[in-house]
Amino acid sequence: MPVVLFDLGGVLVQSNGRSALQQLSPHLDAEQVLDRWNRSRSVGLFERGQMAEAEFATAFIQEWELSMGEEAFLESFAAWVPGYLDGTMELVRALRGKHRVGCLSNTNAIHWKRVAELRGLFDFSFASHITGLMKPDHQAFELVISTLKVRPSEVHFFDDLQANVSAAREVGINASVARSPSEVESILLSNGLLSHAGT
Repeated sequence: MPVVLFDLGGVLVQSNGRSALQQLSPHLDAEQVLDRWNRSRSVGLFERGQMAEAEFATAFIQEWELSMGEEAFLESFAAWVPGYLDGTMELVRALRGKHRVGCLSNTNAIHWKRVAELRGLFDFSFASHITGLMKPDHQAFELVISTLKVRPSEVHFFDDLQANVSAAREVGINASVARSPSEVESILLSNGLLSHAGT
């Protein structure tokens, strides 16, 4: 049975992190914010499950030179994931039974709690704060392949970042850039992997 593997933020889940960080750091543009986030020591540790929430808040505030307290930051940080993109639940439900469906996400304990309903629909989940592995490292994708005991060619992966898609392709996974459930649906339809998300 083919595997459909999703990134969460920006594909199935709303993610306001970049815009929130720009508001907190107005001197940085969108690309600078993303680059700094990806290079952040505190983010890397937190999203690998190697740092507690309170410690992360303190470290992140210091690293980004933010003028706010830890409690206010954590409240704001949780709200970076406000909900699901339109069509998410319908798409995942349409895939269940016909495919093995799950996620491979760079995430953290705070945001993981906010997608509990969606996680309940998955057959499997690979979250960086649990596995300790983050995309685009090849090991993150290889863990999926070895755990599910599938060939890379049996996996169809969707991510909103080209770097992660490229890394997945390097290990033999069928990977595509998608930034909404409707974009995923179009790709699945064109590859004969879905009849219609509503059916």
